[in-house]
Amino acid sequence: MTLEVPESQETPSVAVDEAVAVEEVTETPEAKPEPEAEAVAEAEAPEAEEVAAAPEVIVPTLPSSPYDLPGGWYVVHSYSGYEKKVKANLETRVKSMHLEDRVFDVVIPMEEVVEFKSGRKVTVERKKFPGYILVRLYMDDDTWYAVRNTPGVTGFVGSAQKPVPLSRREVERILGVREDEEPGTDKKEPTFKPAWEVGETIRVVEGPFADFNGIIEDINVDQSKVRVLVDIFGRETPVELNFDQILKY
Repeated sequence: MTLEVPESQETPSVAVDEAVAVEEVTETPEAKPEPEAEAVAEAEAPEAEEVAAAPEVIVPTLPSSPYDLPGGWYVVHSYSGYEKKVKANLETRVKSMHLEDRVFDVVIPMEEVVEFKSGRKVTVERKKFPGYILVRLYMDDDTWYAVRNTPGVTGFVGSAQKPVPLSRREVERILGVREDEEPGTDKKEPTFKPAWEVGETIRVVEGPFADFNGIIEDINVDQSKVRVLVDIFGRETPVELNFDQILKY
């Protein structure tokens, strides 16, 4: 004979199990990180960032002497007064012929000089060698042809078929040597280049001999003075004058 369990007796067992499960869920507290662990994690974070940082890129420095740059320095003769135009023509020609890896630089040597204009000192930039340009390149048939046939170029200085590059001494004398300037160091003073020459006739514009003409006998650049032979009563008399007291005749 089979005994049947009434439904009313099964239900309380299920309810008890559910109640126990609810108690277990509510009694289990949520895990919280310990303060010490948080501090350790924060301390380790910067180290991780430092490791992930990109390596420092070292930029190569240029040599102090232009002679040590790739290629050799050659002197090119051009029409005087057209140096800038010839320079632009040559740079354009190098790009069009794809010779950038063999022709590196085209330079017009310049210098700062002090001149007297209208009785005042003026600093101006002047070409060191009018009618000449320096080109830094690897000499071969292609580069020779590109430079030689540039409009405005009359040829290389030296041997026409096999030009010789400048020596170290010549390059450094013309282009100078780069020096690392320290803060507070004075910039090099521009050189003074008189607008007159010995034997040239000038006119005195200031002083007791104003409106007299004279011939320059000597120029003292260090003291900014000239010795001029002035015709006084039919007799040439040497007179010392300042640069700002004379003008070109």
